[in-house]
Amino acid sequence: MTQPLPSVKEEMQSASDESIIPSLSTLSLRQELRKRLIQERKDTTSALRQAWDIRIQQKLLNVPQIMQADIIGVYSPIRCEPNLLAFYQDLHQAGKQLALPLVLAKDQALAFVPWIPGDNMEKDEFGVLIPTSRDIVIQPNTLLIPCVGYNAGRFRLGYGGGFYDRTLAELPHAYSVGIAYQLAYCDFAPEKFDLAMSIVVTD
Repeated sequence: MTQPLPSVKEEMQSASDESIIPSLSTLSLRQELRKRLIQERKDTTSALRQAWDIRIQQKLLNVPQIMQADIIGVYSPIRCEPNLLAFYQDLHQAGKQLALPLVLAKDQALAFVPWIPGDNMEKDEFGVLIPTSRDIVIQPNTLLIPCVGYNAGRFRLGYGGGFYDRTLAELPHAYSVGIAYQLAYCDFAPEKFDLAMSIVVTD
């Protein structure tokens, strides 16, 4: 069984006896937590992750907001994130319009472009696969969002760029589905601009 990771709060308490810890220290602790969660995900065997992926996909089929959505924002998996490509194919065959995110600039929300499984793809500057055809931008009403970590309040720990938080701030009515393995559960305090997911679906 995976041992629970120490919370950021516990790390901060042990890191310093000062009552006020500089924000740089907090950022460093969150980054360390990210590294450990990603490594634990990578250390999991491919066969086990595939089994978890199937469980996640089965649960997603029972989320009404997904099955009733017209346009669904999905993601290209990286760094051993849950791989839902088979589920995307099912959604496409069910008549759903899928969309993949694009990073426009460092401090901007993500844009979403139409995508069909099998479309030509290329890697962006972060190594994420995106469609080669990106002339049309659409707005999803439901988003599947990968999580490096998540907590009891449904807050998401991402890679630190803040792209999804800015995106959700611009799409306040979108239904956000955090996607993560159970091993990604951890205790951390949300930051000022963090936004909770509508739900988190795990294996």
